[in-house]
Amino acid sequence: MSPNGSDRSPRRPMRRKLLQAMTAGLVLVTATGCTYKDFPRLGMPTPTTEEAPRILSLWQGSWAAALATGVLVWGLILWSAMFHRRSRTKVEVPPQTRYNMPIEALYTVVPLIIVSVLFYFTARDESKLLDVSKKPDLTVNVVGFQWSWGFNYIENVEGSTGNANTDENLAAIPDRFKEDFPANAGGVYDVGTPGTKNPQTGNPGPTLWLPKGKTVRFVLTSRDVIHSFWVVPFLMKQDVIPGHTNAFQVTPNKEGTFLGKCAELCGVDHSRMLFNVKVVSPERYEQHLKDLAKKGQTGYIPAGIAQTSHEKNRETTNL
Repeated sequence: MSPNGSDRSPRRPMRRKLLQAMTAGLVLVTATGCTYKDFPRLGMPTPTTEEAPRILSLWQGSWAAALATGVLVWGLILWSAMFHRRSRTKVEVPPQTRYNMPIEALYTVVPLIIVSVLFYFTARDESKLLDVSKKPDLTVNVVGFQWSWGFNYIENVEGSTGNANTDENLAAIPDRFKEDFPANAGGVYDVGTPGTKNPQTGNPGPTLWLPKGKTVRFVLTSRDVIHSFWVVPFLMKQDVIPGHTNAFQVTPNKEGTFLGKCAELCGVDHSRMLFNVKVVSPERYEQHLKDLAKKGQTGYIPAGIAQTSHEKNRETTNL
């Protein structure tokens, strides 16, 4: 029992609580294993395409806005808790304030402003990232299926004959993308299984080869359910939807082998839908296509489920 007759235990000093909170925060920051060079990216990997810095900038801006909002809210909570806590000597109920219109208007207007600003920058960057009006240097049809990936390189390759515009295996791809296909592109392909591994790194999944400095258009199609094509250091992912074709373009600017995965829960073996992206010089890329042709991997694998009439009409209306 306390000296004033109350059976309440003495309050723990505020200084001790503050020290504990600071210690917990220090442990949380240091336990992440990030270096000072990683901190500005706020958990994002190093960008490896010309488009990725735009995504990183949006990510950093969103975190800055969230942090500023959090500091304001935490500050108001701490201020209220410290300066309006119950007095040990006074037991009367403090004056109650109701219907404070300026405060209520502030709490309504400020969130609307925050959401509007975030929406503006997101819409601005999204329109740039999904713009495929520029003709690419090459096109790769990414085919998602349970439980791996296939890659159709729509290119003129020595030893491969055919026409990507009329090939039945690419019938699911809309004509608006075929307009940029090379003439008489016989093409080559690569396809994986969950047990496929990259021969250099040992990482699971098939390997997609890309040339450094060339603009690549990914045309995404699915054979069965919804998947999601995500190359981690590209900072970009997009759904692979049966009966609907998505596309985006990037320009790799760093050589290396990078990890990719399906980012959409697509069934029991979703975790095994991994792949690799190997960015090399244009000369090595061309040689790789010739190597695929020599292996007999010419032509194209089936792209996926054909578009429905409704989807074709929608695209025709938007053109």
